[in-house]
Amino acid sequence: MSQLTLNIPTHYNFSAQIDEYASSHPDQLAVYWENESGDVHTLTYAELRARSAQWANALTAQGITRGDKVLVLVPRLVDTYPIYLGLMKVGAVVMPGSEMLRTKDIQYRVNHAGAKAVVAHVNIIGEVEPMRGQCPSLTTLISVGGEQDGWLSYESLIDGQETAFTPVETRSDEMMFLSYTSGTTGGPKGVIHTHGWPYVHQRIAATYWFDVQEGEMAWATAGPGWAKWVWSPFVGVLGKGGTAFVYAGRFSAEKYLELLAKHPISVLCATPTEYRMIAKVDGLERFKLKALRSACSAGEPLNREVIDTMEKHFGLTVRDGYGQTENSLLVGNFVGGTVRAGSMGVPCPGVRVAIIDEDGKEVPQGQVGDIAVDRTAPVLFKGYLNDPERTAKAHRGDWYITGDQGKMDEDGYIWFEGRADDIIISSGYTIGPFEVEDALVQHPDVAECAAVSSPDPDRGAIVKAFVVLKRPELAGEAKVRELQEHVKNLTAPYKYPREIDFVESLPKTTSGKIRRVELRAAEKAKKNN
Repeated sequence: MSQLTLNIPTHYNFSAQIDEYASSHPDQLAVYWENESGDVHTLTYAELRARSAQWANALTAQGITRGDKVLVLVPRLVDTYPIYLGLMKVGAVVMPGSEMLRTKDIQYRVNHAGAKAVVAHVNIIGEVEPMRGQCPSLTTLISVGGEQDGWLSYESLIDGQETAFTPVETRSDEMMFLSYTSGTTGGPKGVIHTHGWPYVHQRIAATYWFDVQEGEMAWATAGPGWAKWVWSPFVGVLGKGGTAFVYAGRFSAEKYLELLAKHPISVLCATPTEYRMIAKVDGLERFKLKALRSACSAGEPLNREVIDTMEKHFGLTVRDGYGQTENSLLVGNFVGGTVRAGSMGVPCPGVRVAIIDEDGKEVPQGQVGDIAVDRTAPVLFKGYLNDPERTAKAHRGDWYITGDQGKMDEDGYIWFEGRADDIIISSGYTIGPFEVEDALVQHPDVAECAAVSSPDPDRGAIVKAFVVLKRPELAGEAKVRELQEHVKNLTAPYKYPREIDFVESLPKTTSGKIRRVELRAAEKAKKNN
């Protein structure tokens, strides 16, 4: 399996592949959407091809063409699928963005990338409006889900458009996705993926790990705006000729189980946090999962207790996997292989992954080191946009350094040990401490602060902030709530510190740098005792 060879074509466009599939399977269901109220909307592959073509024609009419960068801020909608495909058809660069982003986040992405257009759901337009005049490259604003003064309407634009469009013949090495990911310092990094990336992802991760078979319904719970949505709900399902099940509702473990019992969902891909909450539901034996045969998880380590519970009640082995925004899946517990609970699994077919030391040399079995990937691996990103310095720092000799540490056993299974830097992973979200700290210090009462990862039984970890107040007498629960709301208002709400400790001072190096590692170690020791 490790000898897998990929022959990536010189020209490739994922939307053309989907169009071709739609030609031979026009009536097959591509997307099944349901909300909390039980409303249902669907798209067949023929309808998906037609609507994405209408959108591509509308984009062309608005001057959105090959190479233009377009920030997409839409939630779980039926139309999210044709929106992404239509942008691919014209050769535009898709910038996935969560609807949880705030004005500052959006403005940074638009200006950093030089985005020409923003496509946003009406519910997030209020966060876009304040920065309209601050983005010189921005010429086109398109609303989805309703009319808005000063914005073009997606629904109106596609109405009456031709239902045929020949996708641009893009090169496999052309930029296709520009996803932003948090860093420990500075703003988020723009991760460049090319048109050839979906071709690779389908043949490795979607085949050996995600496991969707043609004609099956698959539910991957990741939301649009995240790299994982591109991985599984989008490329992993459509690329395999499956049906994407979409639930547009708040998370509830019991509701998830009810949906799995109600619908012919064959494959489930959820976060460890979601699996942990499902495993805690009383009376799991009440739920007879209608068609579920395969389950996988990614985003953070999956604990053994959850795997055991799912096996006991549903006869399913949840297969953990590991990857990043900068790549596709790198390591996983694959279909037909032996799952070692608590392990990330083994390196993906055709991908060389090793544990290395600071000199770039592989360490002995069982020894902790940096998880690294051969920098020629086809699953890797092309680089960070406009950031050669951080791109260079991601490499060590012939290796790409993931920033995570682990160890490899005698059978090639890799075991996660923790982040090598200060990045916080909470409920599958990757959060840079700088973003949290930058928001906190903008509060007039905060003198300085530090944000670190703190262990949590449900979320894996939470954001914990240590805050030095200008006036210590203000410390208290009221100030905690005030600071939490302050952060939610300035940046995406999932980044807010769920715990805040007020301290007199922060540990620092002799040069004055805050020692987050010391705070993080103290949190780990306290929570694990």
